[in-house]
Amino acid sequence: MDVKSMKNYLYWLYCQFELITCSYLMEPWEKLLFYTFNIAMLVTVLYAAYIFVPGHISMAFQFFFHLFGNQHENTVSIVK
Repeated sequence: MDVKSMKNYLYWLYCQFELITCSYLMEPWEKLLFYTFNIAMLVTVLYAAYIFVPGHISMAFQFFFHLFGNQHENTVSIVK
């Protein structure tokens, strides 16, 4: 894929985004506020996913390991 077709494709995607969100009807200052808000929300969601999703996945694996009987050994072992 050459650079010109990639540039045209990205421009086409941007035009589609403006049509879907109706942001082509907005004034420049409204677009700035709209895009700033959307980017802030996207960054917030990505940050929350980065922080919380690994812990939830770990807890889910522990739950299923416990459910199927593959329990982790305790760190303290009893010697007889």
